[in-house]
Amino acid sequence: MQNKIRCAIYTRKSSEEGLELDFNSLQAQREACEAYIASQKQENWRLISRAYDDGGYSGGTLNRPALQRLLADVKAGLVDIIVVYKIDRLTRSLMDFSKIVEVLDQHQASFVSITQHFNTTTSMGRLTLNMLLSFAQFEREVTAERIRDKYAASKKKGLWMGGIPPMGYIRQEKKLVPDKEQALKVQRIFEKYIELKSIGLLKAWLDKKGIVSQRGRALSVGNLNKILHNRAYLGEVGHKGTWYKGEHLGIISEELFNKAQAIMAENYRIRREYNPNKSLLAGKLFDDKGNYMSPSWSGGRKGKKYRYYISQAVIRKEKEKIGAITKISLPEIEGFVMGWAKGLLQDRTKVYPYLQQLPIPRQKEVCEKLPLLSVSPQCVHVLIKRVDIFKGEIKISIYPEKIGNIIEALCDGKELTIDNALLERVVESYTAPYQIATIDNGAKIIIGTVQRPAVQDKALIHVLQKAYRWHKNILTGKTIKEIALSEQLSERYILRILQLSFLSPRITRHILAGTLPKSLTLKRLLMIKSGNWAEQEQLLNLQNGTSWESKRA
Repeated sequence: MQNKIRCAIYTRKSSEEGLELDFNSLQAQREACEAYIASQKQENWRLISRAYDDGGYSGGTLNRPALQRLLADVKAGLVDIIVVYKIDRLTRSLMDFSKIVEVLDQHQASFVSITQHFNTTTSMGRLTLNMLLSFAQFEREVTAERIRDKYAASKKKGLWMGGIPPMGYIRQEKKLVPDKEQALKVQRIFEKYIELKSIGLLKAWLDKKGIVSQRGRALSVGNLNKILHNRAYLGEVGHKGTWYKGEHLGIISEELFNKAQAIMAENYRIRREYNPNKSLLAGKLFDDKGNYMSPSWSGGRKGKKYRYYISQAVIRKEKEKIGAITKISLPEIEGFVMGWAKGLLQDRTKVYPYLQQLPIPRQKEVCEKLPLLSVSPQCVHVLIKRVDIFKGEIKISIYPEKIGNIIEALCDGKELTIDNALLERVVESYTAPYQIATIDNGAKIIIGTVQRPAVQDKALIHVLQKAYRWHKNILTGKTIKEIALSEQLSERYILRILQLSFLSPRITRHILAGTLPKSLTLKRLLMIKSGNWAEQEQLLNLQNGTSWESKRA
């Protein structure tokens, strides 16, 4: 007995128009295919129950849900023949057709077009199909060209061709119409940018004022850059870099727009002229997770430039790779490293081992000049292999065998020449302690290793005094409720502040002396839930007899 041949019907329609009708194009295709399968009953063809219909999908791609399900069923051996009304229902792309045929061949399946009578199992059938699909693809490409030409012609006439309206406009009857409230926001953006001359400062100002986009979202730097460059606000329509007079009204004056463009052009010129490779530690600075830190800068008020090194993990937005040190002031870190390198090269005890190959008189001459050496950034750049910034210390790795060449060149005022291939085999590392503080622009800067004067936090001391007073009241028999009523405060607040009366004596002494780090705020102190003094000190990194004063020294 002949095996049943399992047939699957595939239908497709490019647009969704008409799909809501009781009898649509997909159903018409299916009925015709069902009739054809019924006519092949003597060949033992049988229709499977599963439907494969793609309504509103183009034939120019294989990324169609029903088609993907159909191909998956072919691979699973559930379908023997794919039946379609016309070949272009399956695909309009010659390349996609070859992929489908390859899948069918691999799984001993074929397909039939009921109106064109082709069989993919013969070479002549494949040739004819390829020719037909070539014309189908040609037709699709010609249609796309016509649409592009019509789109370009409409733009030249100033017609808005759809899409999301730019901020400041709404869509009415397929046209752009200014929105009063949003248009005022756009005008403020241009005016404030001309005043501040920095998109970063503009964003900060907008966030502070609560000015958001028409969708209620905060405006990013990218959004603002796009707004400031958009000539649609002059009443123009753009197409492929060319702008034409549009039908819609402009909401920004040409004078205001041109002023903004001039400022942006000047900022771009400065940014282009800034060469990061001039930086002392370019290519040599790394954060605590080994990410390269690249030199960058941002503009401030009155043309002031903030220069810093920023971790590549932050730039690439790789959250899992971001370390404790994300950004550090360029002048501070370079000044720190320059000072450290100068101290090393002027230290007779450290330099002397690399001068022993010189004659004794020459050694004496060089050692006498050491305190007077003017160490150049070029020498430091050559000396240093890499600098790694950790929380609390900097690890500086150098090429020690270059020290002799550098010292001689500095002493004689000659050009520095070193055979890197011979000397870069040896590396020595040194660690130097430092401290970090955060400044307004978010960059972390090196304070140095000098002890800073103690500064009492009077507000924190006042809260601590309250905690001890309330603790004493409780010991004399008062309840939390009574204290709350007398102080006109909530019981919850009283309970929270009372926690401070259980801090270890050493932490309390630091609060009173003003030697508590700025990072240890009242909020952080209130997060300590342990009543064990040793655990408290461990949580605040105050343990093993060390103190913050000694760490800052």
